[in-house]
Amino acid sequence: MKTRAAILRQTPGLWEIEELELDPPGPGEVLVKMIATGLCHSDDHVTRGDLAAARLPLVGGHEGAGVVRQVGSDVQGLEVGDHIVTSFVPSCGRCRWCAMGMQNLCDNGALIRFGTQLDGTCRLHDSEGVEVSTTACLGTFSEWQVFDQMSCIKVDVDLPLEVACLVSCGVQTGYGSVKAGDVQPGDVVLVIGVGGIGMNAVQGARDAGAAHVIAVDPVAAKRGWAADFGATAAYESVAAAMPAVAQLTNGQGADVAILCVGVVRNDLVGQAYQAVRKAGTLVVTGIGPATDDSAIPGVNAVSLAMQQKRIQGALYGMKSPREAVPMLLTMYRAGKLKLDELITRTYSLDEINEGYRDLHEGKNIRGVITFAD
Repeated sequence: MKTRAAILRQTPGLWEIEELELDPPGPGEVLVKMIATGLCHSDDHVTRGDLAAARLPLVGGHEGAGVVRQVGSDVQGLEVGDHIVTSFVPSCGRCRWCAMGMQNLCDNGALIRFGTQLDGTCRLHDSEGVEVSTTACLGTFSEWQVFDQMSCIKVDVDLPLEVACLVSCGVQTGYGSVKAGDVQPGDVVLVIGVGGIGMNAVQGARDAGAAHVIAVDPVAAKRGWAADFGATAAYESVAAAMPAVAQLTNGQGADVAILCVGVVRNDLVGQAYQAVRKAGTLVVTGIGPATDDSAIPGVNAVSLAMQQKRIQGALYGMKSPREAVPMLLTMYRAGKLKLDELITRTYSLDEINEGYRDLHEGKNIRGVITFAD
């Protein structure tokens, strides 16, 4: 069948809308009519060359939601008409990490780097028959798509999918970063970068009982929006926030800092590290250029050991997606989690590059593409 999709043919580059040929679902796979997909910064890293694409051409997108329209053989637990959100880590449920309740670290996660489906082949081809790869075994920037059942999480049919799609990546990642930092009631928490991920870290810190949630972002609009999500104060930089942090903590520093900026640079990791107290935790959630492997200013063996600080990486909110997605959507139903308010603007597929320009200019918390019926 035919599908229109946003395709990347070179990096750095822009998304191009093309009509592609989509193969039917194979064993263990489903055909999904996409309803919505979020414009996550992770896909933008590839267009800008911060992260290398495994293979080009590439259909991007990994934060998606849609309706199952066809089911391949050997599919269990999914039927035609089911509503699903995607998981960018296809969890097998059998490997060591899944057995330990850490599906976000499933061994299948290693396969999302190759641009193919789990079996090593592609389902999309361009007009000349060239295979087109997909981001994270997904490629949600397409009107129709074939996913492995391991990449699909069933959700209730009455939930708005343009909202539910956010839980498949940004909300889960940001909210779970608070768990990674082991935020406790009464803590002072510094959230650095309050976009589509960081705004959910603000919500998570609020819900964990933090006494003070301090948002840091250079964009004035985001600092203003942060208060609606639970921030008690907001500043344009870590340096600007530190006098307030010092006053609140008797000069000790924040209990937890969560780094969620769109492009993480080592100097910012160093600033965030210096901002936490002895025995405090820095959670690094955002990602940066894969080539940025130089020393981190202010971080050395002496300070790590003598001040007993911890630097904690956090993937996918450090929680199993099949546990996190229902939990977060239940909170949304109960009015305990803001999701609608995260969507600053919706776009058509043809407006995808405009959506990413708005992201760069700080106009959105989250932009969402909605697909025509």
